[in-house]
Amino acid sequence: MSALMVNNLAAAGRLGLSAFDASSRVELRPDWTEDDIQTVIRAVYRQVLGNDYVMQAERLTSAESLLRQGNITVRDFVRAVAKSDLYKNKFFYPNSNQRFVELNFKHLLGRAPYSEEELAYHTQLCEEQGYDAEIDSHIDSIEYENSFGNNVVPYYRGFMVEPGVQTTGFTRMFRLYRGYATSDRGTVGGKSPRLMRELGRNQASNIVQPAGSSSTWKHAAIPADAAPRKALGGTPEESGRMYRIEVTGILQPGYPKVRRSSTAFLVPYERLSQKYQEITKKGGRIVSVTPA
Repeated sequence: MSALMVNNLAAAGRLGLSAFDASSRVELRPDWTEDDIQTVIRAVYRQVLGNDYVMQAERLTSAESLLRQGNITVRDFVRAVAKSDLYKNKFFYPNSNQRFVELNFKHLLGRAPYSEEELAYHTQLCEEQGYDAEIDSHIDSIEYENSFGNNVVPYYRGFMVEPGVQTTGFTRMFRLYRGYATSDRGTVGGKSPRLMRELGRNQASNIVQPAGSSSTWKHAAIPADAAPRKALGGTPEESGRMYRIEVTGILQPGYPKVRRSSTAFLVPYERLSQKYQEITKKGGRIVSVTPA
């Protein structure tokens, strides 16, 4: 299943999403080979450890051997990595509980927290029942079962169209995910939680271009206080939250002919998906999506 906004944004590479698609889902099938096992093991380390480098001496060779012998499932191997001293040293000990919980959602469920209540529940669970209880609450959840089962390596579902995935999860994932070449220990922001403000206000995060990204095109940014070219579906006083979409590269009648000129639109939340499709059909690239 293709990524929720990747095709609509027409900027998967620039946003760091080109590596994520249903075709990249890693599953250990019954007729696996040694190459399949190695692929699964690498995928689990990459996902659960936030793309951080793992030295040979740090690998969980005992758990790898159990997986290779068929004594444990991929799900059990994910649990072993998440409960290991390696995971604790990378993400539990250096961070606040809030940041730790954010990363657990990303690593184990492949999404960002949806609400302040969800973040608070898991933070309290970690504080009152301990580390293992917090890890188990994700891996033993119905959501994990329905999304990954016993044999699929967790992946970033926040970028996918799947049952139960919320739209706000897409924008919030960009606060937790900063590009395919980055790691969760090397991102801008350090050890601070990324989503507490957005969750506390019950607002969707702005889409922020991944750190260190590069592209072959540039655009002339429109000032944030500049009036949008069009308002679609009403005004901010009407029901429905409005979003400001900045677009570049539209080459259609009625649009400026200057290469990579930018245009801004004011669009209600209910029509965002439709507007994304219209922009894509006209050859445009979405530069930013921010609350108006």
